[in-house]
Amino acid sequence: MERHEDGALRPAWEAQVVAQGLVFNTDHVPRPDGGVDLRSYWREAQYYSFTTAEIDDLAAAGNTILDRMLVPAADEIIARRRYAELAIPSWAVPAIEKSWDTESPSVIGRFDLRYGNHPDLVAADPTLAVPTLLEYNADTPTSLLESTAIQWNWLLSNDAVGGRDQWNNVYEALVLAWKRNLSRFSAQTGRPVRTVHLAWSSADTSGEDQMTVLAMADAVTEAGYQVELLHTEDIKLAEEPMTIDFGGTVVHPGTFLDTSSRPIDVIFKLYPWEMLAQEPFGRTALWNAVQPTGTVWVEPAYKMLWSNKGILAILWEMFGDDPELSRYLLPTYFAGREPADFTTYAEKPLLGREGANVRFVRDGQTVHTEPGPYGQEGTVRQLLAPLPDFAGVDGSHHPVLGVWMVDGEAAGLGIRESDGLITDNLSSFVPHCLID
Repeated sequence: MERHEDGALRPAWEAQVVAQGLVFNTDHVPRPDGGVDLRSYWREAQYYSFTTAEIDDLAAAGNTILDRMLVPAADEIIARRRYAELAIPSWAVPAIEKSWDTESPSVIGRFDLRYGNHPDLVAADPTLAVPTLLEYNADTPTSLLESTAIQWNWLLSNDAVGGRDQWNNVYEALVLAWKRNLSRFSAQTGRPVRTVHLAWSSADTSGEDQMTVLAMADAVTEAGYQVELLHTEDIKLAEEPMTIDFGGTVVHPGTFLDTSSRPIDVIFKLYPWEMLAQEPFGRTALWNAVQPTGTVWVEPAYKMLWSNKGILAILWEMFGDDPELSRYLLPTYFAGREPADFTTYAEKPLLGREGANVRFVRDGQTVHTEPGPYGQEGTVRQLLAPLPDFAGVDGSHHPVLGVWMVDGEAAGLGIRESDGLITDNLSSFVPHCLID
């Protein structure tokens, strides 16, 4: 694994990536003097390269963590009713358990892994040679557009990497995932699916959520389904029986409807369950999800178990002594349950996002804290294992490797890097290629 700074600048590359959907490419970064700097989210002339053996290691890590650890961990939480440890409200439990028991349709997630298999870095820290889990974006992973179309187009049109390949099967895997999941759902329930609704919140003004949803909508369309787009705020609830014009369908109270009063059978939502669960609308959605003809939510409610940072502590509890599986994990404990000598760690809120409220502690002393609205729900303490530093001419670069899981299989890679040790909403996206 190497970081390169000799990539070519394609003519009008900024206009190209915006035209391809990266409308949120320009970040406004505040300066200490009160001014604002403009910075590109997309790295055009920098890229990472990997061998196929390294990609195989990343794929094996993703598949192993999901199949051999996360699935048993979900069984453990459900069997022992450990929801309170994850700050999951009681009214979410029936939907979680039904979606788990019925294997409700699920198409996507993204592991964030720590990895830096460069000879110089591994000589100083051998643990960087093994992919280790930082967290799982199991419910509403973004960076889908840049991981699929944007970096693939970069590969095809950049002379510096001409003729090379990329680990990028995400889109093709999504098409197959939608086909398989919805065909299976229809066969199990007798409910035909013709239309998939896709929703994002109107509160996002950057365009990132919308473009993520549109990228997913392309895959749904290619899978053979009609798509309807809407904001989550515009979803309606039928409060009394009604007959609609679409085939004379009778809609019963409690049915979710779109802006044209069409029933929503299946919906992909880019709005996290942990936020929905605290809202009146979310409580209704969780109730509706357990009804025989309720709306099918993608991702399903059981993803609340995996997107929660508490899962990291449960994984270590279950597999920390396993000589094979523990190498993919960092020691992690619920705050207050760690051993007395566990004094160097990153404290993470159970429901935190984008690095908010992360606290770094070294030898019992806080050395860095990020602001934010999270943490009252509880925290975990994960061994402080700094990200690798691929230093360049402009300073430090700390990558987090996002391994995309589609329909339960590792399917591709997206890399975000930061100047500091916390990957946040100002981190950059860097393309990659294979060198063999």
